[in-house]
Amino acid sequence: MAFKLHIGVLAFPFGTHAAPLLALVRRLAASAPDALFSFINSAASNATLFNATAFDNIRARDVWDGAPRGEPFTGSHFEAVGLFLEASPGNFEMAIREAERESGLEIGCLLTDAFLWFSGDMAEKRGVPWVPFWTAASCSLSSHVYTDQIVRAIESTEKAKQEKALSFIPGLEMVTTADLPPEIFLGNNASPLAITINKMVEHLPKSTAVVLNSFEEIDPIITKDLKSKFPNFLNVGPSILASPAAAISDETGCLSWLGGLNRPNSVVYISFGTVITPPENELAALCEALETCRFPFLWSIKDHAVKSLPNGFVDRTNSFGKMVAWAPQPQILAHESVGAFVTHGGWNSILESIASCVPLICRPFFGDQKLNSRMVQDSWGIGVLVEGGVFTKSGTIECLKELMTTEKGAKMRENVSLLRKKAVAAVDSQGSSSKNFDKLLEVIGAR
Repeated sequence: MAFKLHIGVLAFPFGTHAAPLLALVRRLAASAPDALFSFINSAASNATLFNATAFDNIRARDVWDGAPRGEPFTGSHFEAVGLFLEASPGNFEMAIREAERESGLEIGCLLTDAFLWFSGDMAEKRGVPWVPFWTAASCSLSSHVYTDQIVRAIESTEKAKQEKALSFIPGLEMVTTADLPPEIFLGNNASPLAITINKMVEHLPKSTAVVLNSFEEIDPIITKDLKSKFPNFLNVGPSILASPAAAISDETGCLSWLGGLNRPNSVVYISFGTVITPPENELAALCEALETCRFPFLWSIKDHAVKSLPNGFVDRTNSFGKMVAWAPQPQILAHESVGAFVTHGGWNSILESIASCVPLICRPFFGDQKLNSRMVQDSWGIGVLVEGGVFTKSGTIECLKELMTTEKGAKMRENVSLLRKKAVAAVDSQGSSSKNFDKLLEVIGAR
């Protein structure tokens, strides 16, 4: 097929950044069959994302990840991020030239992860639109946009470390400086990621549109404020409701195990995403809480972490608990047996929880997770933040019992159900997210 338009898609291959970008690209590709999408991402990330169901008009392209060639990388997650950012944008420039040469079609738009701020300069040089995709919530984007004001507010307090309420940021009145992503505070020892995010804030106003996998109605005040700051501020999600995931095989038996329980809202599902394993003392506290409460639980936990659990825990709980190395999370949360989700508070996990009406127990670790968890508890009222932000036996027992057995827990379940209704309305044909998606097609030149 002769394509009329070539969109360059630049991914950030860490955490859960590339998957939601690909979900968006799949929606766009289905709506614009005469556009070719070159999805440029690291080989390792592409290998996990692409399968036999790829679209004809999406081409996966590998970009060098900055790691030494020809030898396995053994560094940490954060070292890998640093190497990748060092290799950029040269690695992307090379991949774009190759994509243009092979397709015979010049790039007409750059749709990129918002972290890749240099894409704005690349788009400007080419005279094409730059459309950054923010993979997190609008509340965290807002916190970055207000970086200068936050830093000034902290400097104006007598003690720099003192917590300060963010009453000057629309929609973040219940948040304090302690809840913020650490990357906001550059300090003297800034990480490559912190420098990248701060450069992103400088460049975002030059974008043609800023796109989010969220919906306007979750934070109307923040939405209104950010709409005043960008030419097109487009919430087009949640993608899990806009284009539900295909059925996956239940190779670890999670869904059949849940089905066998036959008790609505009775199971605690536990997962901390793809990057994080809690420290050993917190794993022990969580295990003790689960043993004490004896709620049925399903835990997605990496094999190496199982070795750090208290002696005998697996045997003592196998009558009411199931542990697996991998779990089909959206399908598990959608199962009627699941009544609570113990999570790190990542944005994709929160959206999946809202889509399935499951309240959350949040133990945040890094990035936007503290801020998300604060919003879960104090703004949206759809869950709780563990006491002190870490797992202790008593604090975790209290959270589990509150969600599973009390009126407050029932109220959170009701709140998350109302939020789901708003999300469903947003992705309806006349909803805000659907209208924004149509606008996005226009911006990239596919309409």
